[in-house]
Amino acid sequence: MRQAILSDIHGNLVALQAVLADLEKQKVDEIVCLGDVVGYGPRPRECLRVAFDFRFTLKGNHEDAVLNRPEGFNEKARRAILWTHDALMVGGEYEEEDRRIWNFLGGLPDRHQEGDTFYAHGSPRPGETFREYIFFLDCRDQRKMNEVFASFDGRVCFVGHTHIPGIFEDSCTGDGYYSCRASSGNSCYELADRKVLVNVGSVGQPRDGDPRACYVIYDMGTVRFRRVPYDVEKAIQDFAGTNLPAYLARRLREGK
Repeated sequence: MRQAILSDIHGNLVALQAVLADLEKQKVDEIVCLGDVVGYGPRPRECLRVAFDFRFTLKGNHEDAVLNRPEGFNEKARRAILWTHDALMVGGEYEEEDRRIWNFLGGLPDRHQEGDTFYAHGSPRPGETFREYIFFLDCRDQRKMNEVFASFDGRVCFVGHTHIPGIFEDSCTGDGYYSCRASSGNSCYELADRKVLVNVGSVGQPRDGDPRACYVIYDMGTVRFRRVPYDVEKAIQDFAGTNLPAYLARRLREGK
């Protein structure tokens, strides 16, 4: 079973289409998404139409904010959430699709587990599945990492949320310490016996300095990071005619 794991599409249809084209070459059996299909970007409806066909999609903090309210968001993100909310309530000839979209968003689960594989948007910790960030610097916070790794069963947990791809590993020596490493380019990681947490990066808004879309292919023994170039300028043009903050378009060029 070859599973494609996507996260943080953020309304970037151009990047998503490039990833889908790459997936056709990779011959995956299914696609799952760890959340944040919407938010920041100008094409939330189109990206959700694609997500309807994923095997499953989790609720990210941006879906939660669209459904409820953008608490804890900075001003640019808050404005994007409010714009996204309105973009998903067009009405008229789109009333039926509006209903399907809101039913879809309202039914998204916070977490998912299959066998020894756990999926969350931001963190496996109960109550924090789509809010908590796990950064590489957190490897120094032994208490936090102990709680994170104790909160999922099995050997691997997949998350997104930070938009920075990489691997977190439980210590192989049993000393309670953790290691982490960022993923660059198209890298491959062979799963070991110890627990691993994998951040799959972001399709629509990478923040590791590499503007290429990022996702993961998981074949139950190997994690492969894929970086996919896409037409960033075309994605930026999609912001025209919206009142989304211009910064959200410009940052795509730098992958930040």
